[in-house]
Amino acid sequence: MSERLEVRVVKRLPDFTLDVAWSAGAGVAVLFGPSGAGKTLTLQCLAGLLRPDAGRIVVDGRVLFDSSSAVDVRPQARRVGYVGPEAGIYPWMTPREVLDLAGRIAEYEPSEIQRRIDRVAEAYQIGVYLDQPIRRGGEPLAQRVGLASAMLTDPEVLLLDEPLRAIDAEERARLLTIPGRRRTVVIASRYPASESGIAKQLAFLSDGRLRVHAPIAELDKLGLALSQRGIDAFIDLAEAEAGAG
Repeated sequence: MSERLEVRVVKRLPDFTLDVAWSAGAGVAVLFGPSGAGKTLTLQCLAGLLRPDAGRIVVDGRVLFDSSSAVDVRPQARRVGYVGPEAGIYPWMTPREVLDLAGRIAEYEPSEIQRRIDRVAEAYQIGVYLDQPIRRGGEPLAQRVGLASAMLTDPEVLLLDEPLRAIDAEERARLLTIPGRRRTVVIASRYPASESGIAKQLAFLSDGRLRVHAPIAELDKLGLALSQRGIDAFIDLAEAEAGAG
């Protein structure tokens, strides 16, 4: 599997340092770790919402950030979609208003914005709500609209931070497969088991450092579940093998 996303990021905060290097191919990768591990910081650096102190971010051969050569592509030009743990949408807004705003930020022509709204409204099943306040559909609708808004610009990489938790498991799995196999989708999650059957790659963060980076198939081969216990067992086996070598 070719690696479409290459990440090397260092970000220093007063009481925390993120220092990670990993990569991901097309498909879904789960960035797993406990609260405070650095998952959200990593996604914000990738999206251009937070500037790393050092490092390099490359998507499909295109350099988005490189501290050594002063490259820092603005968020709107990265073709990276980001949905945070909260939808961040005013409940009095309608889905159409949210999607129209996303299109205008991307500087599309009005006719192109409408075409894209029609496409994502159908894919994410929000058409009947397009002109109703989002509060009428509650958090499940807000989360659908947040994801649809991120997909409106057809991003090359989609970053999702604890996504769609208000939606039932079967429908959530369907929504997360809509971006397709050609994109790289990174899901930050505290609950890796919920991404079982969706994710193809795993990166496990702890205290700002990467402890595991492997295809899910390697866990499957060992009969280990995509869970905290399975990941701990995988780490133990890897460390034992390294010690034996």
